[in-house]
Amino acid sequence: MAIQHSNIEKLFINGEWIEAEQVSPLQSPYSGELLAEIPVATVKDVKNAIAAAEAARKKLRNMAAHERAAILERISAIFAERADEAAEIIAKESAKPITTAKGEVARTILTYKFAAEEAKRIYGETLPMDAAPGGENRFAYTIREPIGVIAAITPFNFPMNLVAHKVGPAIAAGNPVVLKPASQTPLSAIFLAKVAEEAGMPKGALNVVTGRGSVIGDALVTDDRVKMVTFTGSPAVGIGLRNKAGLKRVTLELGSNSAVIIDEGVTLTPTLISRCITGAFSNQGQVCISVQRVYVHVSQYDEFVSKFVEQTKQLTLGDPLDPNTDVSALISANDVDRAKRWIDDAVTSGALVAVGGEIIGNMLQPTVLLNVKNDVKISCQEVFAPVVIINKISSVEEAVALVNDSAYGLQAGIFTNNIHVAMDAAEDLEVGGVLINDIPTYRVDHMPYGGVKNSGFGREGLKYAIEEMTEMKLVIINRNK
Repeated sequence: MAIQHSNIEKLFINGEWIEAEQVSPLQSPYSGELLAEIPVATVKDVKNAIAAAEAARKKLRNMAAHERAAILERISAIFAERADEAAEIIAKESAKPITTAKGEVARTILTYKFAAEEAKRIYGETLPMDAAPGGENRFAYTIREPIGVIAAITPFNFPMNLVAHKVGPAIAAGNPVVLKPASQTPLSAIFLAKVAEEAGMPKGALNVVTGRGSVIGDALVTDDRVKMVTFTGSPAVGIGLRNKAGLKRVTLELGSNSAVIIDEGVTLTPTLISRCITGAFSNQGQVCISVQRVYVHVSQYDEFVSKFVEQTKQLTLGDPLDPNTDVSALISANDVDRAKRWIDDAVTSGALVAVGGEIIGNMLQPTVLLNVKNDVKISCQEVFAPVVIINKISSVEEAVALVNDSAYGLQAGIFTNNIHVAMDAAEDLEVGGVLINDIPTYRVDHMPYGGVKNSGFGREGLKYAIEEMTEMKLVIINRNK
């Protein structure tokens, strides 16, 4: 079912579809087409959603693990049945090319399936109390209990799968959720609410409020009934939320300027180049672990640049609904203008444009920059656009130092034939994940995922997110008589 023009959407609170006092137009980033009218939640709406979640907390907490798992399995199954519809929603509201959008839906299906599986294995452990004097004849064990109402604030770039990474583990652990999706991609979250309703989600267990982030975010973060905030987005917003959160638990998945290192002696196969192209330009570079920096050994540099630029020239720009499109519009005209300014600043500082750099409508051509100084924005900040820099290095040690000379540390990749070089890099790189003989953009949905420094803290990936979303309780039985 395609999205209808001028379709007026509603808030989803306590299992009911609620009309908002105001709506806001949602337009396609690619064409400007009006996609829908989106409800603008008020503080009162947010408070009602929190109240609904709080009321559902005990029921969800007491629900058997297999029952919560069954709901998540049904959500996964419904997504599979409606995969084409889901992909079209993503492509229309975010301008993600449809082929890539289908890939996101496939991952979303798996993420809810993983969540269902993890719901059934939230384990505790026994402790040997007699390891300490005075612990004789005592039996101790731990259990993990749901933390309570969770506020989930999600970004535009993976509007279904990054929502799944918050909603899935929260429900698996027995926590109700108030979801605030990105303003540009609310239809994906509304679609999830419809799917969850069909799957038998208890009333109040999932609530979706759309509208202004400043209003909704503040209302969620400052409400004492919210016990945890899980946020994916920019460092500036994330730090602001954390500063207001008080003693709430907070998980932040923030930005990065991820890098890949190409060591000497590595064969520059078409697969390797293609992987790096994918890492740099998939979803217009609007990926937290997008390849933004490439450091290539001087002996490989010219060959790598030649092959990378040639493949970049083969990419097709166009309509996100066209299956042949590789790169489409950025999420907003402001982002196009900002990225172009950063490119121009780099060029002014001495960088060379090997390919791209021009604006076509709301699209920015895939851009490769050479000889970029380390202190320009395009290198040291997150560009979130189809732009990659390629610089030469004389050693892996030099490259590692350059990767670490960053405020961010999400993931990094290194291609090398030397296991010792690989292991040294794994130790020395200041990031949350090191990918050996792969790009930093690699992610599967059950692995631990998160960063250090300004890339945030806490980990996603279903098992690891559930640990963040539960509290450990210790129980000790005194068997001394």
